[in-house]
Amino acid sequence: MDLRLLSSFLAVVEEGHFKRAAARLFLSPPAVTQHIRQLESQFGTLLLHRNPVSPTRAGARLAGHARTLLAAANAAMDDLADVVREPRPDAPRPLRVGIMGHGSAELTPAAVNAFRRARPEVPVELRILDFTEHVTALTEDRVDVAFVRPAPDDPRVAVDVLTTEQRVVAVPAASALADARDEGVRMADIVDLPFVRVPGHTPSPFTDYLYFREVARRRGPDVALTPQDVLTGVVAGRTAGSGLKSFARYYAWPGAAFVPVLDAPWESSYLAVRADDANPEVTVFRALTTALAPELRPLIAQ
Repeated sequence: MDLRLLSSFLAVVEEGHFKRAAARLFLSPPAVTQHIRQLESQFGTLLLHRNPVSPTRAGARLAGHARTLLAAANAAMDDLADVVREPRPDAPRPLRVGIMGHGSAELTPAAVNAFRRARPEVPVELRILDFTEHVTALTEDRVDVAFVRPAPDDPRVAVDVLTTEQRVVAVPAASALADARDEGVRMADIVDLPFVRVPGHTPSPFTDYLYFREVARRRGPDVALTPQDVLTGVVAGRTAGSGLKSFARYYAWPGAAFVPVLDAPWESSYLAVRADDANPEVTVFRALTTALAPELRPLIAQ
């Protein structure tokens, strides 16, 4: 028995009107009428009185069966949907790639695409990390590999150096410091900038990196968890931020200027993994990424 016909029949019974039933089902009235005629032809009896619309004795009995059949069909759909959403026992586990900010610039998408070509059967999930997840995303098993900066200071994490770049500060484009974006500034020039604040549980390696190892001591009014948070405060003229030189290519926001800090030590970005992770897909991703890094470093350091 066609459940579509039963659905149309039950809608007419419950609405008491062909047109309202059609609107409820997102069908045309002629289509609903045709469905009722098909049912009546199959059963060989009149199921609905037409004027006013009401079920006949046979129609009233069929309405009860129709409700049962349609409820069973909906229950079956719900049950199957749960099964479909469950991963198959033989399905490969996704590789979860954490990315802090813009990762390792052009190397990050190159590595992800290389892995997808090498292991097309393994799903890849990209997860954006905030400043506080510098280590915890890995140690708490939320990601399998992570593009971070600087190197986590944790024995549970192993790292590979990917890129090494000049440092920059992000300042409002209307500020006096922005005029030095071509020639650069020195760390003595940035001591009094109102740098963004980060939450207290942010790992110390990251706060040291963000504040040039505490050269920049003044803190602005804004708390930041992501580069977007940093730049929101910068373009509003409230705060300053810092990053690697490639940051400017990925976050070219109107109202923000990126100024090289000439005497700041250059910093690296890293691929981090759990030190004891025996997942072969992690090994493949790590090998591909470290093989690509030497090829892309000259481009990224420009």
